[in-house]
Amino acid sequence: MSAVSLGYDLSLIDLHDSGFSRRTGSYVFHESKKAIIETSASPSVPYLLDGLKELEISPEEIEYVIVTHIHLDHSGGAGLFLQSCPNAKLVVHPKGARHLADPSRLIASAKRVYGDQFDNLFDPIVPVPKERIIEMEDGGKLDLGGRELTFIHTPGHANHHFSIYDKKSNGIFTGDTAGIQYAQLTDEAFPFYLPTTSPNQFNPDEMKKSIQKMMVFQPERIYFGHYGMTEDPKTAIDMVLEWLDVFMETAEGITDAGELAILLYSRAQQYLFQNGIDDDHPVYDILRIDFPVCSQGIILYKELNT
Repeated sequence: MSAVSLGYDLSLIDLHDSGFSRRTGSYVFHESKKAIIETSASPSVPYLLDGLKELEISPEEIEYVIVTHIHLDHSGGAGLFLQSCPNAKLVVHPKGARHLADPSRLIASAKRVYGDQFDNLFDPIVPVPKERIIEMEDGGKLDLGGRELTFIHTPGHANHHFSIYDKKSNGIFTGDTAGIQYAQLTDEAFPFYLPTTSPNQFNPDEMKKSIQKMMVFQPERIYFGHYGMTEDPKTAIDMVLEWLDVFMETAEGITDAGELAILLYSRAQQYLFQNGIDDDHPVYDILRIDFPVCSQGIILYKELNT
């Protein structure tokens, strides 16, 4: 089963981003107006369609496809998925809408980050027709038929990012602004959360402000883009903020993203080993992917702000 119930008429489908289980997911609302949050990249769309089939939801029933931001591991598959959902509208931050209608700049930016890996990770990227796009302002609301979602603009990871408060479950879908949950470690009963600082709009001060903005809602749950849910928001947020400071302190005096990635990986490896996570644990495969991208975002931020 790729779809699991989270209670409150909400399910999570594993989208197997980059071939990893529990890396990205799509959240599915089972209301009278059916909606999903996140599509991941186009190679994940078959997993999304299979998950909906498991849930006995046809793509024709989907009315809203919501993406927290337009980075391709969250929205790259939106155009392709919408081809199977003739009745759905795409809900996106106003600063991201034009890039999903015309993804040429989005593609060029991702190619600079991912290089030769781009096609395997993201191809194809299908434009979304403008008439199918809804731009959601800060504080905007969406009624799914008795279930109200509130949209909160939350820059820091990206300027085109919003998070979504779900009153029914008292939870927030945080995309990437409140960090990553490494679900591979939930089997070890060891929660591990890190900030995600990918280029090109990462800003640590804005990230901290956005996290504070989210926590005003006093959520009992955080739903991460990577991956899954926690019912201990305070632990998650405290760890993300602590590691955000570690990231920035480690970057002091460093100008090369490759060097920074090695240093950050070493800090995380040491921390995990001290907490009983052996060096051959699968989580390290994910960390070796994440730190080079995070390091690029930090170095770019420093270049633009010094």
